[in-house]
Amino acid sequence: RGRETSLADFKGKAVIVFFGYTRCPDVCPTILARLSTVMKKLGPDAERIQVLMVTVDPEHDTPEKLAAYMTAFNPSFIGLYNDHPATEAAARAFKVFYSPAPANSATHAAHDHAPATAPVQIDHSAGSYVFDARGNIRLYVRDDASVDAIVSDLKWLLAG
Repeated sequence: RGRETSLADFKGKAVIVFFGYTRCPDVCPTILARLSTVMKKLGPDAERIQVLMVTVDPEHDTPEKLAAYMTAFNPSFIGLYNDHPATEAAARAFKVFYSPAPANSATHAAHDHAPATAPVQIDHSAGSYVFDARGNIRLYVRDDASVDAIVSDLKWLLAG
């Protein structure tokens, strides 16, 4: 939304943070769909959760694209954007790996001429970090965690 964001902006909420990108062909939409289901299962408690995705593709993921992509999964989900150096610094702070996938020249050429919405491959860590309402990191959620396991963990966390 064009303004700087920090965990302090979400004080009083548990915050789920993961790194991804809008043109991801599989992992990111799967995680977001799962988190959308988690929010539905949490019912009123979902108002105490904030989901954030930090883009690892700032070249293509504009704030407008991120906003449309994230809200398609849930109106409360927010995508975070910054330039490459800031993205790299955030990834280092979270110990997140990301890198364009190795591609042969034919694949690379195909992506060079592909429409802007075509899936691209950026290898990246796929787990999510969960901060409690006071901003302390409390959980790491694997990308293959079940909806019920995530709901259970979040209810435990929200219970204080």
